[in-house]
Amino acid sequence: MATRNNVHFFDAHPEQGDYRREILAGLRTRPRSVNPKWFYDSAGSELFAAITQLPEYYPTRTEVALLERYRGEIGRRCGTGTVFIEPGSGNCEKARLLLEDLAPAAYVPLDISAQFLREAAMQLGDEYPWLPVHAICADFGAFPTFEAQLPRGKRVIFYPGSTIGNLEPQAAVTFLAGLRDVIGSDGGILIGVDLHKDTARLEAAYNDSAGVTARFNLNMLTHINRLLGTDFDTAAFAHRAFYNEDLRRIEMHLVRLREQTVRCAEAEFHFRAQETLHTENSYKYTVDAFAALAGEAGLEQQQSWVDAEQLFSVHYLAANPR
Repeated sequence: MATRNNVHFFDAHPEQGDYRREILAGLRTRPRSVNPKWFYDSAGSELFAAITQLPEYYPTRTEVALLERYRGEIGRRCGTGTVFIEPGSGNCEKARLLLEDLAPAAYVPLDISAQFLREAAMQLGDEYPWLPVHAICADFGAFPTFEAQLPRGKRVIFYPGSTIGNLEPQAAVTFLAGLRDVIGSDGGILIGVDLHKDTARLEAAYNDSAGVTARFNLNMLTHINRLLGTDFDTAAFAHRAFYNEDLRRIEMHLVRLREQTVRCAEAEFHFRAQETLHTENSYKYTVDAFAALAGEAGLEQQQSWVDAEQLFSVHYLAANPR
C-alpha cells in the first residue's frame, strides 16, 4: 500500500494470465477469433482515443453529453457519500464529470496497468484535494483479492462506455450478476449502453472515412506479433465492420486478402484468401431489452437517461430482493 496526501494505491498484483495460450486457442478456433482486449497496447490506446473524437463515432460524445446534462439527477439517484468504484477506469475522464455532484466518500479507480493507474490517480488527487482516492491495481474479476481494500459504505459501480456490449448476452448477464454481488442490497450500478439504431449510422461509426478504426483493428496484429513472435503481415489484411441486424451487434473482422501461413514458435496457421479473424462484437440494445437483460442478473432498472436522438443510454441499476 502506498499513500500520498489523499491518494492511496494498492497493487493486488493481478495475474496477466497465459496470454499465449489464450491467443493461440482463439487462432485455432473456426471461425478464428481474438479477444478485443488485445487491441490495447500503447498504440492501440492512442488510436482508440482518436476514434472517440471522430465525427462518425457518436458513442463517447453522446454519453459525455448525457452525463453533463443529467449530472444533478444522477447525483440524486446515486446518493452522496458513496464509495464510487470504476472498473477499467483509464484516465478517469468520465468520472470527473460526476464527482462534484456525487461528492463520494471515496473514489476507487481500478485498472490492471499499475503505472498508468498510479499516474491517473495522483493527477485526480491533485485536482480534487477533498476526495479520498483509493486506486487499486487489480483484475476486477478477482474481487476477493482486493475487497478488503475498499472503504466502508454504500457502493456504486460506474461502468461507462458501453463496454458491456463487448460481451455475448449470456456472458453479460453473468458479469452483471457479479456486479450485483459487489454492490450488495443497498448499492447501485451506473452503466452506459449503446442503443440499437439505423444500420447505416452504426456502420459509419465503425468504418470512419479517415480510416482510424481500420488502423486500430489492424494494430491488433502488430500487438500479437510482439506478444507471440508471429509473423502476421498487416498489409495482407483488411478491416471489415458491419451490423449484424439479426443479432443486433456490430462485428469487427480482419479479412485475409490472400493465402498465407502465419508462424510462431508453438504453431502455424494457414489462412485462406478471404478468411476472417473476428476481433470484436459490440451489442446494441433497446432500453427495454437492456432492462430485461439486467433483470436476468437480479437487477432492477430504476432510472434511465437517453439523448434526444435515441443514440445512447445511461442506466441506474439496483439489486432486486432475492
